Amino acid sequence: MDPEEVRRFAAELKRFNTDVQARASSLQSRFAALGGLSFSGDARSLHRVDPHWRVDTTAGPVDAGDVVVALGPWAPDLLGPLGIRLPLAVKRGYHRHFKPEGNAALSRPVLDAENGYCMTPMEQGIRVTTGAEFAPRDAPPTPVQFDLVLPRARGLFALGEPVEAQPWMGARPCFADSLPVIGPAPERRGLWLAYGHGHWGLTLGPATGRLIAEMITGATPFCDPAPYSAERFTR
Repeated sequence: MDPEEVRRFAAELKRFNTDVQARASSLQSRFAALGGLSFSGDARSLHRVDPHWRVDTTAGPVDAGDVVVALGPWAPDLLGPLGIRLPLAVKRGYHRHFKPEGNAALSRPVLDAENGYCMTPMEQGIRVTTGAEFAPRDAPPTPVQFDLVLPRARGLFALGEPVEAQPWMGARPCFADSLPVIGPAPERRGLWLAYGHGHWGLTLGPATGRLIAEMITGATPFCDPAPYSAERFTR
């Protein structure tokens, strides 16, 4: 890529990351315009009422012949009581925004692979992200990685005061083979799974949605779904 392409890519990446919420709202509006309905409820209430699945919502029970579980690291909370236990792990990660000092400016993401952190210019400031932490999903945050990488990051770029009082923490659901589960739940007619994308959930969301929709409707899948089958863990 030439320098101009790099600048355009960095600008687009910055807009993409800062506009995720706006993009989500836009997609929800489009969904509603196409006739889609949104309900609020507890996904863990999902249960079988033959021949349908039912979930309880604030608007009353909602029944459907097919249900997709796309709850990321919280999927086991719903699937466990249904007898579906797949070997999901969680990689936790942290990030925090910092004000640049003086007239310091960053126009593109910078990855320090040797020391295990990344700096990215965002609307909120300069985002510093850490490497992965293997820990239980609900364990207290332990952002000790920041203590290790910040001196190195400050030596590379003039980071000022942090914007947030505490670092943000995210939980990324992942399987040992680094592939998500996309497809029917074992021995549960009408129940479909779409989770375990690790760090790539936002990136792979559109492709996952297309694949799972094609499988549910009986269309020819655009790619071979076999590698993503939940049965790879039950054979």
